[in-house]
Amino acid sequence: MDEGKIMQTENILEVDKLMVSYGALKAVDDISFKVKRGSFFAFLGQNGAGKSTTIECIATLLDKDSGTIFVNGSQDPESIRKSIGLVFQENVLDDLLTVKENLLTRGSLYITDKALLKERYQLLIDKFHIREIEDQKFRTLSGGQKRRVELARALFSQPQLLIMDEPTTGLDPETRRMVWQIIKEIHEHEDVTIFLTTHYMEEAANADQVVIISQGKIVAEGTPAELKEKYSRDLVKLVAKDRNKLENYLLQAKLTYQVFADQFHITTQSIAMTLNLIQDLKDNIAWLEVTHGTLDDAFLAIVGDHHVIH
Repeated sequence: MDEGKIMQTENILEVDKLMVSYGALKAVDDISFKVKRGSFFAFLGQNGAGKSTTIECIATLLDKDSGTIFVNGSQDPESIRKSIGLVFQENVLDDLLTVKENLLTRGSLYITDKALLKERYQLLIDKFHIREIEDQKFRTLSGGQKRRVELARALFSQPQLLIMDEPTTGLDPETRRMVWQIIKEIHEHEDVTIFLTTHYMEEAANADQVVIISQGKIVAEGTPAELKEKYSRDLVKLVAKDRNKLENYLLQAKLTYQVFADQFHITTQSIAMTLNLIQDLKDNIAWLEVTHGTLDDAFLAIVGDHHVIH
C-alpha cells in the first residue's frame, strides 16, 4: 500500500480474529477490533485478561497463532515498528545512564542527523519538564520522573500510534494524576492516536472508545457512556409518604428493591427508567436520592457475567 493511501485510512489499527495460545491456554481467543485515527482508545481488563499479549502482537514483539493486524494499513513488521511508540509497564531505560544519555541513545535509532536529533531532544525535555533532571542517572529518579522520561523516549520517533501498557501501575495517586495530565496533553497537541491498556476503570472513562477483554475474549465495547447505560444500574433511594401504596406500585411494576427501615432502595435498568419511576411516584415521595451507575459498576457486571457481545 502506498504512503498516500495509508494516510487516508480511517482506522490506524485493525485487529481481526487474533489468536495466541500458550499450550492449551488461549491467552487471546479470536478477538477483533478497530481503532480510529486520532482517537483515545482504552483496552480494559483485569490482570491476565490478555491485554499485554495483544499489544505485544500489535508491536511485533510476539508471534501470533493466527489472525491479521494492520497498522497504518500495513502488515509489514518494519513498517509497523516505525508507526508506533510503546510505553511498557516496566521501565526499559538503562539505570546506569543519565536521562540525556538514555534519550539521545534511543533517539539516534530513529534520527541519524545530529542537528535534528538535538532539536527533537530539546523539544521533548521541555515538553515533559525533565530538563532539570537530564544529567541525573535514571536509577536515581522517582517513579513519576521515570514515567515522564519513558514517555519522552516513546515519542522520539514521532509515532502515529502510542501504545501504553498500564502506564500508571504502581504510582501514587498524585503521580498518577500528573502522568495523566501529560497523556492528555500528548493527545491534544501531538498528532498521535492513544492506545491505553488499563485495569483502572476511571482511566478508561476518559477514552473515546473502550474495549473490555476477559479471559482472552472481547466481552463488551462502546463509548464509556454506552457501556454505563447498557450495563450499569441506577439506585433510587426514597422514603414514601404512603408505604403501602409504594409497595403495591413496585410489585405491579416488577421492580427489584430492598427495604432498609423506612428507605426503599430500587434498582433501575437505565436513566430513562429512573426518570419514569420518579415521575410516577412524584406525589408519594417524602425524600429522594439517586445514585447513577458508574463505569466501575458496568465493568464488574460485564466481567462477572462473562457475557460475550456479538
